Amino acid sequence: MVSEAPPFWWTEADWRAYGLAPFALVYGQVAATVMRRKNRHSVPVPVICVGNFTVGGAGKTPTAIALGRAATAKGLKPGFLSRGYGGSLDVTTIVDPRHHRASAVGDEPLLLAKEGLTVISRRRVAGAEKLIAEGADIIIMDDGFQSARLVVDYALVVIDTHRGIGNGFGVPAGPVRAPIRTQMQFLDAILKVGNGNAADMLVRQASRAGKAVMVANIRPSASEDLNGRRVLAFAGIADPGKFYRTLTQIGVEIVDRQAFPDHHHLAEDEVADLLRRAERQGLQLVTTAKDHVRLTGGHGETAELAERSRVVEVEMAFDDPAAPNLILDQAIRACRQRLLSGTSKNGSR
Repeated sequence: MVSEAPPFWWTEADWRAYGLAPFALVYGQVAATVMRRKNRHSVPVPVICVGNFTVGGAGKTPTAIALGRAATAKGLKPGFLSRGYGGSLDVTTIVDPRHHRASAVGDEPLLLAKEGLTVISRRRVAGAEKLIAEGADIIIMDDGFQSARLVVDYALVVIDTHRGIGNGFGVPAGPVRAPIRTQMQFLDAILKVGNGNAADMLVRQASRAGKAVMVANIRPSASEDLNGRRVLAFAGIADPGKFYRTLTQIGVEIVDRQAFPDHHHLAEDEVADLLRRAERQGLQLVTTAKDHVRLTGGHGETAELAERSRVVEVEMAFDDPAAPNLILDQAIRACRQRLLSGTSKNGSR
């Protein structure tokens, strides 16, 4: 799966999108065939998948964390399952935030591991089995909606209402991972995040298909007050604009900014440049939690950048506070029915 999204994917379709459209058609047909795979592996605990329609961030990880916290509050032991994008390990691994670095396990798994049991695995079936062996009684997948390896009891697709599905083309002409019509068949609900209108068409399509639509917003949860501070904001996430909007929301004055590719590990010259720019302009360095974990454990100027940067934590806030519990309950019921009947949601045994 492509993990980087070229900027032209998120603008009105141009010659690049149309030129790559034939390749996107083939990619989409293959992706649709994969999603319709019948021989998915069934595990004896509920599986919730938090995915999105597109390549690039929509808020999957904060959503997974919110569900994990709700599961813990219900007395469950959630286990987070991730492929470990951005990391180098290619074996099934329990993530330990005290010892692992983002370069080995990925940045998002480190954030998940701070919340609870987290396993990374290129093979999702092996990862799920490892979580169960470690005592997890519910699995929350961060991504993997299109992989069709595991039987999923509840599929929640997160969509950012400011970016939507970009130019609407499939990979490599655009950010869409598989034909929308196919994806709609396999999701249980859409979670629309933010107050934009770029997702309106998809929300109407989901409603016509009888799918649930939930609403949430990313809100800052930082304990330290940055209101009125002049900052240099830097972020290596799929949608840096989302981070900048959050900073504006809490009253920060963004004097300088620097965006990097998603999952980007800063080179020495990039670290030095950020430190010099902040020093020269008298600015406070601010970044995301995901970026900060990639700096943690570094040496020299990387350690200095980590020390001098303020982290703006965010969380997924559902408009309906009962929504996370509703998702958990539906996943548990679907799992019980699946185990009693011996039949998965997609009809395979």
